[in-house]
Amino acid sequence: MLFHNCPSCDSTGSSRRQFMAGLAAAGAAAMLPAPAVRAHGARTLIDTHCHFYPPSYLAAQLEWEGKRNIPPFKPMVDWTPARLIELMDKDRVRTAVMSLASTPGLWFDAGADEAAKTVRVCQDFVAKMRQDFPGRFGVFAPLSMMNVDVTLKEIEYAFDTLKTDGINLQSNYGDKWLGDPMYQPVLAELNRRKAVVYVHPLVAACCGRLSVGAFPAVLEVPHDTTRTVTSLLLSGSFKRFPDIKWIFSHAGGTIPMLAGRIAAFYDANPKTKEYAPDGVMAELAKLHYDTANATSAPAMAALLKLVPVSQVTYGTDYPYFPLDQNKSLQKLGLSAGDVQAIENGNATRLIPRLKAA
Repeated sequence: MLFHNCPSCDSTGSSRRQFMAGLAAAGAAAMLPAPAVRAHGARTLIDTHCHFYPPSYLAAQLEWEGKRNIPPFKPMVDWTPARLIELMDKDRVRTAVMSLASTPGLWFDAGADEAAKTVRVCQDFVAKMRQDFPGRFGVFAPLSMMNVDVTLKEIEYAFDTLKTDGINLQSNYGDKWLGDPMYQPVLAELNRRKAVVYVHPLVAACCGRLSVGAFPAVLEVPHDTTRTVTSLLLSGSFKRFPDIKWIFSHAGGTIPMLAGRIAAFYDANPKTKEYAPDGVMAELAKLHYDTANATSAPAMAALLKLVPVSQVTYGTDYPYFPLDQNKSLQKLGLSAGDVQAIENGNATRLIPRLKAA
């Protein structure tokens, strides 16, 4: 059973790579506040938003971007597990839970069969990383999501053979967001396994030109998280599959700012009780959100008004942003216990294996 065919995503990829190339040239670290904690010390951080690049996957991504005149992003091109370990040691990251990056994700206009082959390569590669560097890496295994039967087998392999820590989904696949009925069998299996499901956004093919002069990644990446969260909410997927433990990137995109607006439109409708019995805000407060590129005071203030600290995990989005974003957390006026919960405690609650890592 095929989910759908992937449309060509011509304008979606240039945004992130061009934007990040500009940041690299200017020095991405300069965007962060001055250090408020010691630069060196015990490795205590658990990063739930860190990306990996198997050589064959990276080659395909660079080819895909080259056809679209997207300049290569040097930290991505130079990425290796050993180099990442060096940076983790420098920036006190004990364990990084690895996932694939954003646009184009697994979509290289090659069809379902090739996507499935790419998934197996990526799953095996990141499992080998965890084996080669004990305690330093966790795994959010990607899925192809183009053929339901194949995808269910990918889930089985990831959990039963590779012993993955969770699953890595994109916010959309071919402009179908995660609440789409086509994905219900996959979500049902993930719910049965009580899986941790980490969702990374990308620039949707539909929306890459809605840039208003900005790189599409600046606006469309966070908005795509909001689209997929809203699709899961309104489709009843959060209520139907309550045992999935969701983590959404970048503080939930624009969800913290729009949660009240979504509730205002839907809470008054009696049918909303069918999928949000305690209201929209209560459903959104059950989710987990990472801090990647979202540790500014306004973003964290909005997020922590929506969810308790216990629903927030530390994330960096490396190599697109630095690993040491905990420096910003130290400036938010949070208690030491709350900072510790974000830096590692909440992640170990979601993935108990990390306690012994």
